[in-house]
Amino acid sequence: MKFAICNETFQGWTWEDTCREAARTGYDGVEIAPFTLAESVTGISAAKRQEIRGVAEGEGLEIIGLHWLLVSPKGLYVNHPDAALRRKTLDYLKSLIDFCGDLGGRVMVFGSPKQRNVHPDLTYAQAWDYAKEAFSACTELLAAREIALCLEPLSKQETDFFLSAAEAARMVEEIGHPNLRLHLDVKAMSSEEEPIPQIIRKFGPVTGHFHANDANLRAPGFGDIDFAPIFEALREAGYDRYVSIEVFDYTPDPQTIATKGLAYLKERYQKVYGF
Repeated sequence: MKFAICNETFQGWTWEDTCREAARTGYDGVEIAPFTLAESVTGISAAKRQEIRGVAEGEGLEIIGLHWLLVSPKGLYVNHPDAALRRKTLDYLKSLIDFCGDLGGRVMVFGSPKQRNVHPDLTYAQAWDYAKEAFSACTELLAAREIALCLEPLSKQETDFFLSAAEAARMVEEIGHPNLRLHLDVKAMSSEEEPIPQIIRKFGPVTGHFHANDANLRAPGFGDIDFAPIFEALREAGYDRYVSIEVFDYTPDPQTIATKGLAYLKERYQKVYGF
């Protein structure tokens, strides 16, 4: 298993400094929130994409993929009743897939809670069908670029669409394409009634990516959630890909978050795996 960190943790830092610090701390990869690089990735040239990738590779890091996909440009909405807006959003999702592939990424996390809420003019079933249509339309390009789009369940404090792993997994099952997967996030799973390890064991076979954080929005080890049972469940589920730290509370500072978060994950990992 490898460990990564999301780049927005290093708020205000240059891409070069972010990669240098992540590598120095001992991470294997870095995950990018596209809005931290540009308002729209369509404005990032081929040369600049090569430069971004080269900086990471020069530090021995892998760019593992993207998350926070629809923060910008403003106004995107995957299941909006307006067909023109849905088309604009789909076009941008496809631009993100190409951007991810150009950087060498293999995973895209679809969270974007405000851009997937059930619109007041729609029923839940209608919103579901529009979202399913959009995700299905991405699968051919996802396969061509060898990228998995991973649907992220979130809590009711953030959205009203995909509130559980079971719900997001149902969308994955209905579409039935190998490049559409489930994403699991510890903070989000802590809002469900089932214990986190039980969710992981149940949905591990369809899980394509995993975010590590605490229910308090901070890094692993900065709260009450014990990651040893989480790693045990991941092992039993056969998950052997990246575990990526994503936080929403950036205190006390990026270096402390990155260093202590990774040290805690490795300590819990070694407790379970013995190495």
